[in-house]
Amino acid sequence: MTTKVFIDGEAGTTGLQIQERLAPRADISLIQLGEDARKDARARRDALNAADIAILCLPDDAARESVAMIESDTAVIDASTAHRAVDGWAYGFQEYEPGHRDLMRGSKRISNPGCYAITSVAMLHPLVSRGFLPADYPVTINAVSGYSGGGKSLIAAFEDARAEHNTTSAIYSYALTLQHKHLPEITRWGGLSHAPVFVPSVGRYRQGMLVQIPLALWSLPGTPKAADLHAALTEHYAGERFVTVAPFAETETIGQLDPESLNGTNELRLFVLHNEESGQAVLAGLIDNLGKGASGQAVQTLNLLMGADEGEGL
Repeated sequence: MTTKVFIDGEAGTTGLQIQERLAPRADISLIQLGEDARKDARARRDALNAADIAILCLPDDAARESVAMIESDTAVIDASTAHRAVDGWAYGFQEYEPGHRDLMRGSKRISNPGCYAITSVAMLHPLVSRGFLPADYPVTINAVSGYSGGGKSLIAAFEDARAEHNTTSAIYSYALTLQHKHLPEITRWGGLSHAPVFVPSVGRYRQGMLVQIPLALWSLPGTPKAADLHAALTEHYAGERFVTVAPFAETETIGQLDPESLNGTNELRLFVLHNEESGQAVLAGLIDNLGKGASGQAVQTLNLLMGADEGEGL
């Protein structure tokens, strides 16, 4: 028996990647609409209600409209920002904490995490929940992503010399009003009492992401060592396939972290960089922003809801 899946917004960057991952599978029947039908509200409504699982790859307002169209038992995986910090929606991060998979399986409304956010939350939540990091700690997050994270318009700005907003910059910072759309999600699921200072950047490469959270260990309750933070993260993700923590000894010899090193995977790799003499550490996370940061994570969640192996198609 196959699972009927409808990707609403399949022409976008995330939608196309999900479709490519699902198309070869015999256990999935994709409901597809022609170009004209995709713009027809009635056709979309019918497809949404006919699906066992709908994956929304849409702008926020359009995602809310799609959810409002559903009158059947269709389960929804929403890749937009619209429902990531909304009550009644399960956060689509299987590895978030023990028992979270059961919560996701029991939900018909699941929000697919953002790329910056899932990486930040993966580092913050285990430390806040264990008391190493106070909820009111003044967290700062620095990150760089490949330009594919900005969708078609940003891809064109970097790749198409004819594009109106073509850029030749090697890297630039953005969201300089400190109001990035991932902040509510990071704050809620990271367990923080107020939003972190978040400074994202875009580099002149297509995909791959590095997220870093600097910590003054001497300012934390009990003055933990970097090894204590590493042990907490390692325990939290013990046995997980897609979220791993680099061995502590390895971090002492690392010369650089390459944001493109996990491209093409559904992996999230965490590091605890440290200097014991200064009492400082930097939590770092590597991820493919189009993999576990977007389409790969959505497919992992789809597999969970179907009862398939979580790595199927990944």
